[in-house]
Amino acid sequence: MFEQVETIIGRYEAMEAACRPHDPAATEVARRVGEAVSSHMPGLFVEHVGSTAVPGCKGKGIVDLMIAVGDGQLPTAVELLDKLGFQPQTGPDPFPEDRPMRVGTLDHGGRDFSIHLHLIPLSSPEVIRTRKFRDWLGADEDLTAAYVAFKKKIISKGITDSNEYCKAKGEFIEQVLECLA
Repeated sequence: MFEQVETIIGRYEAMEAACRPHDPAATEVARRVGEAVSSHMPGLFVEHVGSTAVPGCKGKGIVDLMIAVGDGQLPTAVELLDKLGFQPQTGPDPFPEDRPMRVGTLDHGGRDFSIHLHLIPLSSPEVIRTRKFRDWLGADEDLTAAYVAFKKKIISKGITDSNEYCKAKGEFIEQVLECLA
């Protein structure tokens, strides 16, 4: 179906979790991925989520993206992402293929930016929760500072495995979503 797709995504290399400064270039990386996807599937919208989407928020430095896929769109969206060069998530606890995550890198300005692209059913509450958390962080500097402090605390405990780090910071995210809902 997608014969004329340029492979723009490079090989993903897992890295240890760290609390890196916010990089404004992540917004341009997200935009470029979004354009590549929507140029082949105009009905799909790539959203920039996660710490790199929030100015001033420190994080792993991985550009987290989300596509909320409608009924029947998932197989075609996955096929397109594969053609662009995205790879299936690997590791001990990957997301299931009915709610997959794809990974890769994008060269931008001579630097490789790591990307996690989540494909989530449009009907899933996770879509709304992900947007809310991103938007609340972007609107509240104190919340952002608390989130960064929580992430630094995780790392100070020696938790640098990306999966374990994500599980640990999930506690903070859940508390925020419960309190602000």
